[in-house]
Amino acid sequence: MNEQRIAILTDSGTDVPEGFAHRHAIFTIPLAIQFSDGLYLDGVTITPEEVYRRLPHEIPKTSLPSSEGILHTMQEIRDAGYTTLFVISISSALSGTFNLMRVTARDVPDLDCRLIDTKNIGIGAGFAVMRAAEMIENGISANEIESTLNKLVKNTKVFFCLPTLEYLAKGGRIGRVTATVGSFLDVRPIISCNEDGVYYTVQKARGADRSLTALLQNATEYAKGSNLFHLAIAHGGVPQLAAHVEARLSELIRSAKSYVRTQVSPALGVHTGPGLIGVGVQRIS
Repeated sequence: MNEQRIAILTDSGTDVPEGFAHRHAIFTIPLAIQFSDGLYLDGVTITPEEVYRRLPHEIPKTSLPSSEGILHTMQEIRDAGYTTLFVISISSALSGTFNLMRVTARDVPDLDCRLIDTKNIGIGAGFAVMRAAEMIENGISANEIESTLNKLVKNTKVFFCLPTLEYLAKGGRIGRVTATVGSFLDVRPIISCNEDGVYYTVQKARGADRSLTALLQNATEYAKGSNLFHLAIAHGGVPQLAAHVEARLSELIRSAKSYVRTQVSPALGVHTGPGLIGVGVQRIS
């Protein structure tokens, strides 16, 4: 436990790399995936590969963690001696997890809960978790951490493209992205989250190669607004493509403070399907 007795609670949809979460003692609540044969816990009892294997046969439902599970974890954190808890979740506009955690926190009044709605998804949200952990490790006060995170939320974006919008549409997570956007012409939109945390189309490109080029161009352009930034490459079961994108990105952006490569969680994979490739950019100065 750190001297300030500050803990972090997040959900599995933030895609924080497992090794990082373990090193920094980050508490993670798994989202739930409901297939016809039972309920699975995101990243605990089911893997992304298993989700992708089953998607052609059945598109499952995803659901929020149980309030009882969240309450138990918060009480566990309090009983371990922590006095302040940063609750950092994926966008409240894309999931009810943030609101459920906010309401549940009221039942643990002796724990100072600071809630951060990242307005983002996947590693775009995970960036906030990672920065919070680093600031705690460096002895930064809770008030300063909260202030910094709220600024970083406004300076973080993840851009991604998909082979198909079928799963986003069927999962009801389409936001302001048009599901019928040129499916027969292989038009692949570059998608991000707007300031309200809702999916929207940044740009449209035709074909896999052009969509990757557009993805990299948008990420590079966003990074130009800062002298110092973190980068991440996220993928949906395509590690070789992720490595290729990382190599191309390193040629375009040479001054990143850090790189992260991560696979999207099983729950997010339900809504995006296999083949997702994304680039996260967090501007920090």
